[in-house]
Amino acid sequence: MRRLVALSLVLFSTTTLADTFRFTAIPDEDEARLVERFDKVADYLSEQTGLEVEYVPVKSYAAAVSAFRNDQVQLAWFGGLTGVQARQIVPGSRAIAQGKEDAEFETYFIANADTGLEADQSELPEALEGRTFTFGAKTSTSGRLMPDYYLRERFNEAPEEVFSRVGYSGDHTRTMALVESGAFDVGALNYTVWEAAVADGRVDTDKVHVIWSTPAYPDYQWTIRGDVDAHYGDNTTERVQKALLNMTAPDLLASFPREGFIPASNEDYAPIEKVGQELGLLR
Repeated sequence: MRRLVALSLVLFSTTTLADTFRFTAIPDEDEARLVERFDKVADYLSEQTGLEVEYVPVKSYAAAVSAFRNDQVQLAWFGGLTGVQARQIVPGSRAIAQGKEDAEFETYFIANADTGLEADQSELPEALEGRTFTFGAKTSTSGRLMPDYYLRERFNEAPEEVFSRVGYSGDHTRTMALVESGAFDVGALNYTVWEAAVADGRVDTDKVHVIWSTPAYPDYQWTIRGDVDAHYGDNTTERVQKALLNMTAPDLLASFPREGFIPASNEDYAPIEKVGQELGLLR
């Protein structure tokens, strides 16, 4: 297995980084699953670009943004909100690719079956009031930003006023587990994580089900620093983007999971920036 570099133990200078091209990803699922899937992506990018590519795992969404800011990584698989944050902090950085599904992403609201909340409702039910609720990570687009926005739109109050208790699980897999166990009545998570868990039999749909899905919004994307061509050679950005857009191997795509990747631009994420500013999560 490819050697992984712990950011907590190593600080890289710009000169050192010129030898190896590094990327990270927001830790939106169990770490073992992330290591398995992104180790394969590193091998693929090495083969396609001619660069020595290494995946650097991080422990939090904030750590992913910090690694990008500090040039410890040059490429990152960000969510919508973290991508906007990173591009604001590192001028010249660009969103270069998104999953085909990411142009119209969704958040699922899920409920423990014992709550009696019905599945697949046309709007968030009033019966949510007074329940316990968990978001995912505090800077997750699908696990916090957009569900927060739609809760406020529906109830005209902050989530803390709607629910008897509000938590932050840290990632989508944990949100699913907490609601399934009954630790929280309701939660919000990335719809692809839910769909993959159902397909793999990793969630008991007799104990937890989807009660509502949000309207579509832009979410995950690959963002690259604007100075990579200067550090790694002309056309590095173009080579990396081409490799991502040409990723067709089913085992690689299934690990995201995505059907494929399409071009993306910073402008695609203007709706996320707007909502983030409204909620005070972006400047």
